[in-house]
Parts: sequence; C-alpha cells; structure tokens
Amino acid sequence: MERNEAINILAEGRGGAVSVVTMQSVYPWHQAGQGETLHIDASQCMGSASSIGLGLAAARPDKKVMVLDGDGSLLMQLGSLVTIAGQSPENFYHFVFANSLHQSTGNQQLPGAGRFDWTALAKGAGYADALRVEAAEDLIERLPRIWAMRGPVLIELVIEREDREPLWAGVPMAKQTALLKEQLAAS
Repeated sequence: MERNEAINILAEGRGGAVSVVTMQSVYPWHQAGQGETLHIDASQCMGSASSIGLGLAAARPDKKVMVLDGDGSLLMQLGSLVTIAGQSPENFYHFVFANSLHQSTGNQQLPGAGRFDWTALAKGAGYADALRVEAAEDLIERLPRIWAMRGPVLIELVIEREDREPLWAGVPMAKQTALLKEQLAAS
C-alpha cells in the first residue's frame, strides 16, 4: 500500500486518539488535516516516537494513543518495545510504516532488511498483540477491530518504496507540545 493511502485511512478512523508521528509520515499527516488537534510530531528525535507515545499513554489512560512510526526510526531504538511492553499501556497503538528503508536520509536499506519480523519482535518483547497489514482494503476492514484491541498493539503497515526527496512539515515541536498540553488539560 502507499503511505498516503494508509495515512488517509488512519486519519479517517482516528476517532479522537492522540497522535505521535515521526519522520516521513509527518508531512502527509499534516496534509490530511491531523496536525492541529491532540498531536505532536517527533521529527527532530528519530527513534523516539514510541517513547513519547508511551509517556502520553501512561499520563492519559483515558485516551487512545496512536504512534505512526517508521521502521528505520523504530530500529534505532528497538529497546523501546520492551519498555512499552513492560508498562503495558492498554491504550497504545503502534503503527509501523515498513518499507525497509531509512527514507528520511536518502532511502538506504535497513540493516537486516527482510531478515526480521516486526510482529514477532513486538510479541517477543511482550506486546499484547501484533499484526501485519499489506493492503489498504485490509486496513480499512481491520481498523475498527484494531481500536477494540487491548494494547499495547503493534500494527506493521507494509508500504511501497517512495523514490523522492524527504518531506518535512516544519512545525516547531515546542509549539506543538504547548498546544497538546493545553488540549489535554481541556479534555
């Protein structure tokens, strides 16, 4: 599936979840109108989206938290899977955009690409569940069931390679943090 297809499906099915988005999913998430409410970009701290999401999930167990992570980013801080599983946030949904590339730095292939399994890694780390989605139609069909699952859940989204220059939304993280804090306090 294409990244934008997955982004649009997740945007439509977000249902008020807090979103934490990193690297090459940031710009399309903003283009889908999702960057202003209950949201923070994790684009200046590659590999930290899942840790930021864990903090939000722990602080607000009444809200679903969705992390839109890149496989290259997650690979940089793979230990976060064990930390997340150890905290067992039932409201944590970890969507990993898997294209086997470090797309933000020039489409270099990930170390070990094709030799590891994100769902097996998540389950082995102790996630409550993990699944792989390869087609947009499958994501549309499965998303309501995913939101009904008890987290933490990792959802590997198999996406196509994009041969283009990296895109950045350019929104300062400090501004987003202040806005998100305000929005969470009001809800």
